Amino acid sequence: MIARDSMEETRKRPPICLYTDGSSSGNPGPGGYGIILKCAGREKELSGGFAMTTNNRMELLAVIVGLEAIRWANAEVHVYSDSSYVVRSVNEGWLFNWEKKGFAKAKNPDLWRRFLPLYRKHRVSFHWVKGHAGHPENERCDALAVAAGATAAKNGAILPDDTGFMQSDLVNQ
Repeated sequence: MIARDSMEETRKRPPICLYTDGSSSGNPGPGGYGIILKCAGREKELSGGFAMTTNNRMELLAVIVGLEAIRWANAEVHVYSDSSYVVRSVNEGWLFNWEKKGFAKAKNPDLWRRFLPLYRKHRVSFHWVKGHAGHPENERCDALAVAAGATAAKNGAILPDDTGFMQSDLVNQ
């Protein structure tokens, strides 16, 4: 009875819209991510920055941190991202091929390994949006990402290391 009740409760929960963006000044360079979560008329913004990272890492980390912020399992989540890298990796199945091969040739395997359990915990769909094209949430996420990364570094903030970033990841990125 408990399992059935919890399934019915899950179906009653409203969908979550997760808007994300990542940035890196110099690629690699100081970078950040910006997130907006919207659900049932409520909105939450999150951001973070790193001293040395890449744009693709921040794009993916934005999705990860956004999914980690969701408080219940089996949520219906619509992710909106301007990152072809992230959206296509999931929607076109590249990620699942990398997983089958042990992430041997994948870029950012540490982040993809962190992403997969979160993805499987929820019902996630990915939607690509054109960046810097006036999409209000994408523009806001971009501003959050830049403020948390490049602007913070320029203003003298001591940003943490992106411990998964490796110079070798830059090949073909």
